[in-house]
Amino acid sequence: MAVEEGAAARLARLQAGTTAEQALSLFDALPAPTVADMIGRWRGAGLPTGHPLDGLLEALGWHGKAFVDPETVHPLLFARPGAPPVALDPARLPVGLLVRWPGLTGAAVLRTPAVAAMFRAAWPLLRTRRPAARLRCLAWRGRVGAAMIYDRQPICDVFRTVDADTRLGLMDLRGLPAPFFFVLRREPDAVSRGSQPL
Repeated sequence: MAVEEGAAARLARLQAGTTAEQALSLFDALPAPTVADMIGRWRGAGLPTGHPLDGLLEALGWHGKAFVDPETVHPLLFARPGAPPVALDPARLPVGLLVRWPGLTGAAVLRTPAVAAMFRAAWPLLRTRRPAARLRCLAWRGRVGAAMIYDRQPICDVFRTVDADTRLGLMDLRGLPAPFFFVLRREPDAVSRGSQPL
């Protein structure tokens, strides 16, 4: 008798590289978290599926997301050496370019240290202390569960529970045919310091 592969083991296998279809299969098999299940600060990583965004956020220094409460969400935290992550305002990023020219994000030049340094230099213009998204329950692919709705971008992130401290996320951006998948892992030490970035 074959033993069914656990969700965490299946996710670990997919993180080496997979297809959108295989990622969706896992996503659909997982339970949906509640809004309360999402509260905290989470470390993020892309799940490579061949999407144009694969590896781009990490190359730019993406740290993860902070869910302070249902009304206070920081969807884009970026890492700073020796300091808490900085929250950037997604409304100030050229998301429309992803829709018009999805191949642009696949360009290797965007994943270079020079581009990452230029992006960090722009942080003072992109930084925010204000929340940029909200958490709500949403019906998605047959399940009702927590979703993050951006305030000023046509983006919705939907989550599924891998285990108590791991979520599989799916970013739905209006105009892009395929979803972008990512993994969130809870940062337990961030809870004691507070989930607010600086």
